[in-house]
Amino acid sequence: MRLRILLAGLTILLTGTTLPAQISGDAMGVHNFGPGSQSPVTGARPDSCAYCHAPHSGLNAGLWNQKLTTQSYTLYSSNTGKNTATQPVLGSDSNHCLSCHDGSVAVGETVAYGKVTKSGEMYASDKFGSNMQSSHPFSLALPLKDNIYLTASLTANGKTGDPTGAVKLIKGNVECTSCHNPHIQAKDLVSRNFLVKDSSSGQLCLACHDPSRQIGGQVNPLADWPTSAHAQSASKISPSALLGSYTTVATDACISCHTPHNASGATRLLRGQDEQDCIACHNGSNVSPMFTYANVFPEYAAPKIGHPFPSSHDPHDAAENTLLNNNRHATCVDCHNAHGSEAVGVFPPAPLIRISQKNIAGISASDGITPLTPAVNQYENCLRCHGKGTGKLTNVIYGYYPKRAVDYPADPLNQIVQFALGAASSHPVMHLRNSSYEQPSLLPNMLNLDGVKQGRAMSTQILCTDCHNSDDNRESGGTGANGPHGSIWTHILERRYEFSQAPGAGQTITNLFPNPNLGASGPYALCAKCHDLANQIANNTSFAQHKRHINDGFSCSTCHTAHGMVAASGTISGERLINFDVNVVAPNGGVLSYNRNGTPKNSCVLVCHGVAHNADGSTAPAAFRRGPGVKR
Repeated sequence: MRLRILLAGLTILLTGTTLPAQISGDAMGVHNFGPGSQSPVTGARPDSCAYCHAPHSGLNAGLWNQKLTTQSYTLYSSNTGKNTATQPVLGSDSNHCLSCHDGSVAVGETVAYGKVTKSGEMYASDKFGSNMQSSHPFSLALPLKDNIYLTASLTANGKTGDPTGAVKLIKGNVECTSCHNPHIQAKDLVSRNFLVKDSSSGQLCLACHDPSRQIGGQVNPLADWPTSAHAQSASKISPSALLGSYTTVATDACISCHTPHNASGATRLLRGQDEQDCIACHNGSNVSPMFTYANVFPEYAAPKIGHPFPSSHDPHDAAENTLLNNNRHATCVDCHNAHGSEAVGVFPPAPLIRISQKNIAGISASDGITPLTPAVNQYENCLRCHGKGTGKLTNVIYGYYPKRAVDYPADPLNQIVQFALGAASSHPVMHLRNSSYEQPSLLPNMLNLDGVKQGRAMSTQILCTDCHNSDDNRESGGTGANGPHGSIWTHILERRYEFSQAPGAGQTITNLFPNPNLGASGPYALCAKCHDLANQIANNTSFAQHKRHINDGFSCSTCHTAHGMVAASGTISGERLINFDVNVVAPNGGVLSYNRNGTPKNSCVLVCHGVAHNADGSTAPAAFRRGPGVKR
């Protein structure tokens, strides 16, 4: 009788169809600690399962056999998250995993069989210690709380968004085994990290993180991920970059920038902090092919000067105010949203923001305070730092900075008042071009960097980046990155623009450019992008003394401000961006004035380069200044 039962059981084992399939898929990989295995840790017991489980005398939970850790952890926290990590419960799934992976209990410290003799050590990267700040949150306080970027079903019915059901909550919670199956190392054949499913293209992350959710006016930081450059790029990642297991940017997806374990810091599981996270790819060395214009970090290399990177005490933070006060920094993510940015194929008309800055925040120019999420116009993003925010400073590394006769003393670096519709005159960045008076020097098209080929058609508005841009940018005919990343020219200007300088107001200018080249290689190449210097400005079509001043070597900056004239003063009418640099120009007999409609027309009263300009149009050496109406 007993023999018949044994034979019947053997028949079932030999003819059944489900058990062999289970065995073939039960590939323990480096969790097989038996003798001769490929694990870095091997023990004396041949029965591999016994290192974690015991059929008799194990602990109650899952017949667990490894001694449990009682370690207390410093856990992940976030100022944008709503769920809080808690200490894992003794005997929970995560506690089981950490009983080896926190390093406090050696592999083979069993309950049923005592200490198993072993050799070798775990990989250092698999030991997390007690500091879990840089690992994905787990063992969360229940009930789970909803958030705009989380899959709705997590809190609605306790399920993830994974259609296969492989990624799941454990007793309603996120645990190690939500993402890892400790019995099968290579379910994902590329990322052989005991994942519960193939995680290429971010499938594991997207089971819980939903880029498509919209709730009222809330901003989903993951919005438009599926159409982003990072989700679409087929560029290959060099294995030496150590950015994950997958071969392309698109298949690596989330883990190109984030890592679920052992991140470089506690902030959002980034592989590198701030711009360091981006430089791994955008330095041009680890991704191929990479378009030249996506190779951004050479724009910061000498002799170029770019936006300053933040100091260690002044990093970007996702929860910071959109209007930056006393903490100006220029990290990549202040201007680019890695989850939404797309590659620019067509440059839209000014002032619209480019899709490389899709879903980035900005500040309204109407009041300088109201956040715009997202920014619609490019200048709105710039106003995070260059508007009403406090703590703005001039930085000597960017070159000479003029001091204007008519300024905004409360905040001279506030670009809103300089470009405002109510300004006496300004370049048309934040408003339509004022056509109430003729502008004969304007070209029909902006000129490319070569000064010959026509670029974008001249429209009623321009962009901040029409002047402040990489000196080799793609939009203007170069091959480099678009935007104010870095330039060989001062103030991150796209082209050469010289500022007149003198040792004191009214004294001799020390850097004259007599009879200058008025083209792409000359000292005023930036102005020549939009203005016909040779045929209009130098032929006095708008001012009778332009040609003389230019040929004598005086810079445009002596008389004109580049941004805008805040308001007219009692003596300076404010038209045509006339606003003298008082580091160079001095009053004449206490008067510093410009009057476009005066007699003579376009008359000035001032002292410049040691020469006094009198109200009647006459000039004289500054030592022999004369009163109004007195001829030389």
